[in-house]
This record gives sequence, structure tokens and C-alpha cells, in this order.
Amino acid sequence: MNIRVIAGEYGGRKLVAPPGHKTHPMGERIRNALFNSIGDEVKGARVLDAFAGTGAIGIEALSRGSSHATFVEKDGKAYRSVVDNITTLDIVDHAKMIRASVSQWLSTYEGEQFDIIFADPPYHDMQLSTVTRLMGLLKPGALMVLSHPGRDECPTRPGVVVVDNRSYGDATLAFFRREDA
Repeated sequence: MNIRVIAGEYGGRKLVAPPGHKTHPMGERIRNALFNSIGDEVKGARVLDAFAGTGAIGIEALSRGSSHATFVEKDGKAYRSVVDNITTLDIVDHAKMIRASVSQWLSTYEGEQFDIIFADPPYHDMQLSTVTRLMGLLKPGALMVLSHPGRDECPTRPGVVVVDNRSYGDATLAFFRREDA
């Protein structure tokens, strides 16, 4: 599977993906539309790439000017791919890797909140309660983007509102924003 960084400082660089079909990297067209829609909001942002897979989303954010990305991935082969990708691009100083399920990580995380959270859980196991808990890590006014199969229900949490939904074939991106507290 060929995956590449689309734009920014590392635009055109190839990324490695784990063999097999355990991960479903977000397609290039959807990733490009996602980053075009959030524009300059990514510049200087602290981002979380939950259910990281290859790390393509968090790496794209770093390529486009994010200050730091945290990657959470439980699958060993996918985790190794993310490590290989951030090492090859020499962005280790701007990245933090966590090998755990997102749910496990959330149960012990006590760090800073994030400016942008990208959540791309496995489509066969959307883990909506975990996705809802992720919303608690948003700074006031911050953005969360959830990739999910079209027509599925979206999680909700008080103080976090859906501000946009965009469909791309069998994938839908739901954009949430935490209301200012």
C-alpha cells in the first residue's frame, strides 16, 4: 500500500504501512480534503492522532505546521510503522508514541489538552464510548475530527457540538468543536 504525505514540509515523502488489512489508512483524497477544510488551524497546534494506524494523519499535521503530535496505537505492527515513519522523517522531537489501546491510555492520561484530535477507529469496532471520552481532552474552542462509516450515529457529549459532516464514499468525517467554557 502506497501512502505519502500530501503537503507541507514533508509533502511527497512516502510512509510505510503494516502488511495486511488490519489498518485502514485514510485515503489521500479524504486526508487532503480534511486538511484543506481545517486550514491554518493546524499551524502550531498540539494534535492527538488516536487509533493512529500508520500515523499518516498526525504526520500530515506535523508536515503542515503542528508543533507536536501524540500517536496512540495498540497494534504492534502498526505501532512499529508509526515509529519507522517519524524516525525516517526525523520528527521524533515533535512526536510522542504510545503503544496502548486508546481506552487504556485514556484511563491513565493526565497531560495537557489538545488543540485538534483526530480519531479514526476501526470501522468494525467504532468504540463510541472511547471516542466520547476523547472529547474531554479538547481545549475550549478546540476541534475533533472523527472518521466513521457513513450513516452511523455520532457520539455526543455536553459542551461539544457537531459543526460539520462531510461524506466521501463510504467514509464520513464528523467535525466537533468544544464550546468555550
